Amino acid sequence: MPLSPSLPPNHYLSLSLSLVFSFTEKMVEQKRYALFLATLDSEFVKKTYGGYHNVFVETFGDEGEHWDSFRVVEGEFPEEKDLEKYDGFVISGSSHDSFENDPWILRLCEIVKKLDEMKKKVLGICFGHQIIARVRGGTVGRARKGPELKLADITIVKDAITPGSYFGNEIPDSLAIIKLHQDEVLVLPETAKVLAYSDKYEVEMFTIEDHFFCIQGHPEYNRDILFEIVDRVLRLGYITQEMADSAKATLENRGADRKLLETICKIFLKGRVPAN
Repeated sequence: MPLSPSLPPNHYLSLSLSLVFSFTEKMVEQKRYALFLATLDSEFVKKTYGGYHNVFVETFGDEGEHWDSFRVVEGEFPEEKDLEKYDGFVISGSSHDSFENDPWILRLCEIVKKLDEMKKKVLGICFGHQIIARVRGGTVGRARKGPELKLADITIVKDAITPGSYFGNEIPDSLAIIKLHQDEVLVLPETAKVLAYSDKYEVEMFTIEDHFFCIQGHPEYNRDILFEIVDRVLRLGYITQEMADSAKATLENRGADRKLLETICKIFLKGRVPAN
């Protein structure tokens, strides 16, 4: 297309440079997050969602962000030199015990120690919640009151939460969240602050400074995912039919507070209220 005779050539040069700078600025501003997957994809999750990567990104991600997944359970980790490029990290749940010393678990602990030194935002879920407690000097082990597999209520420690922080200005008395675990945080690290507890577990949610936020339950799980897990572990003989029926019954008349949990986690990771 010929240049318009009414505009000087340098106008087009300036316009081109502006477009380049604008594009470059958007690329620089793109947020990057890393997901440490400590669990394998079930056939159901692969078929229904394309894998747990998509489950987590759908829950915690926003348009325009870049999310990388590392299957740490299979020994896949980012290079230490690449940690700096991420704005935040999420550690998933796992069927493995957080207090074991498998090579990949020890490697994950070393990475979390590094992220702690860097003051990087890390969201720990279930197994991830326990790993962070372990790394910071807490104690994790078998749940003293037994495993939990259901929708459960956790009580919020309102006095421990600053209004306008991750929870917004209206702090709820409790939250309903899907629980699936047989281990727990037995002793908190000295610098940790409990944000929620339940009738079975003393530590359902905690923070350390401004860069670690940990939840024992699963904000990313929905009814279908829980039911599939219940059916699978029942077939494997890990739970009784009575426990399976009881787990499903907790979701008959209500659901988890997924939207509020999602918002809390996003505000922590991104430092802002997510767009609706």
